[in-house]
Amino acid sequence: MAKKEMKTNAMRILEREKVPFELVTYECEEFHSGTEVAKLLGQPVDEVYKTLVTVGKSKQYYVFVIPTNAEIDFKKAAKAVGEKSLEMIPLADLTKVTGYIRGGTTAVGMKKQFPTIIQEDAKAKTLIYVSGGKPGTQMQLRPDDLLRVARAKYDDVI
Repeated sequence: MAKKEMKTNAMRILEREKVPFELVTYECEEFHSGTEVAKLLGQPVDEVYKTLVTVGKSKQYYVFVIPTNAEIDFKKAAKAVGEKSLEMIPLADLTKVTGYIRGGTTAVGMKKQFPTIIQEDAKAKTLIYVSGGKPGTQMQLRPDDLLRVARAKYDDVI
């Protein structure tokens, strides 16, 4: 009997919203950085995006989707969401806050809807890759579709 593909919250939401996407899988026995994932997929690193979860001075959470080969600029990111400062969420809190684990965090289908920013360079791309909601999965989709479903906005945060 064939093993049934386990759908994540993100995949179910994209299907429900009728967002076209391609699910791409790769072997994943351990955590891979976004750059390693790009290599495993055979894709340019600037088309594979990582999802970062931050917390502001106000204790509000914010999600940033940036190219895997880029670093977040915390000053620009804080300004984009109207905070004085931001820092990465403690790894120990990631699953409790988002419902996703490290290496599988995606902006679609978190436990709660958090303000989400997609690096503005994405809008010039035809397709990008983002986590599928669990390690070993990536979803290829149009940036504007991700923007709509994640209720995000574009801004320069790198």
